[in-house]
Amino acid sequence: MDVDIISEEENPMLHRTDIRFETTHEEATPSRLSVRDSLAAKLDKGSEEVVVHELNTKFGMRKTVGYAKVYESAAHALDVEQDYMLERNKIGADDGAEEA
Repeated sequence: MDVDIISEEENPMLHRTDIRFETTHEEATPSRLSVRDSLAAKLDKGSEEVVVHELNTKFGMRKTVGYAKVYESAAHALDVEQDYMLERNKIGADDGAEEA
């Protein structure tokens, strides 16, 4: 899967960068987690620091356009993002089980 960054916008107040990206794929629309891992690798970040919000694929196309937020650290992501979005991106899921 090939990931190309379309635009980046710094958001220093929330310690993140908002990114619009486009990915080209051979098979069906890739999963949120595989896109997150590919985007993290491209940006040289940890996968816990990348939160994928949108993936839009038009019917029959091999191209997906998306929106993600890349945080300076996983702790900033946990502080800012809503719980359902963290759950969708599998961020912090293991930490809660260890504390209980």
